[in-house]
Amino acid sequence: MDATPVRRPLPQVLSGLRLPMVAAPMFIVSNPDLVLAQCCAGVVGSFPALNAREAPGDPPALEDWLRRITEGIDRHNQANPDRPAAPFAVNQIVHRSNTRLERDVDICARWKVPIWITSLGAREEVNIAAHQSGGIVLHDVINDRFARKAIAKGADGLIAVAAGAGGHAGPLSPFALIEEIRAWFDGPLLLSGAIATGRSLLAAIAAGADFGYVGSPFIATDEANAAPGYKQMIVDCGAGDIVNSAMFTGITGNYLGPSIRNAGLDPDALPSAPGAMMDYAKAAAGAKAWSQIWGAGQGIGAVRAVVPAAELIARIGREYHAARQALCAGITTAP
Repeated sequence: MDATPVRRPLPQVLSGLRLPMVAAPMFIVSNPDLVLAQCCAGVVGSFPALNAREAPGDPPALEDWLRRITEGIDRHNQANPDRPAAPFAVNQIVHRSNTRLERDVDICARWKVPIWITSLGAREEVNIAAHQSGGIVLHDVINDRFARKAIAKGADGLIAVAAGAGGHAGPLSPFALIEEIRAWFDGPLLLSGAIATGRSLLAAIAAGADFGYVGSPFIATDEANAAPGYKQMIVDCGAGDIVNSAMFTGITGNYLGPSIRNAGLDPDALPSAPGAMMDYAKAAAGAKAWSQIWGAGQGIGAVRAVVPAAELIARIGREYHAARQALCAGITTAP
């Protein structure tokens, strides 16, 4: 086992946040309104580049999204010099199947995106482009082997996607995953997996992460680009309603069981073959995984209402600071 390294200071772009939290980029759900609300409330907001879509022949929508976010943050900072907005991040799917990658990388480099989140593979050329434009790269991983590969290829930090996370979650306990990575890595480390309260955020920090990576609770916010039924299902459901399956995309992920049932499928009797969704769903109800089968993590039991993103962040912040104070008081008064 490697000796535990001494932790190095965080990069400047990640320093000074009002809460140690990064909002995860969510397919379809994350949009400029949500990102701006997150950043202005003091946490890093993010969106997948692929969410910015345009009709054939139209200018790249990603340009417009980056303009809106950049100008919105500038307006906030001018009006609130004592409470500046947090930086934002753009998620790039770097798998070879992403035919937009080269174009989107060029756009993000031109706009000097401060934080790049890379997924589904580690690409040195993407890391180089981010660094040359002044950004840092955080790469999401589900195990220690992928973490080592990402750092070897030039990523600055890691997002440990543990069991319980929404979407394409990993199978490992957050404690096991963080411990293995921290045995050799001293840089920025985020933890994803059922973080929906201030207490769970504090637990992530105590376990060795620098930030919690929070996604599913933001689905049930006013700004999220999610159907009203999706938002309400997040409020109504809990951990027991989450179904883990690889049949929808070919990669194991966590989904809302009621949404599977509403699409004409039986969440308790799904085919085991990865990617079987295409044929099975058409036969059952013509459902598309990305429109009717809704992803979510196991932490949604803590979400009890659809609220503005700033209100959600404020609630998590109050809980986080209260939990820290209670823990410190307990440690100081323990016999």
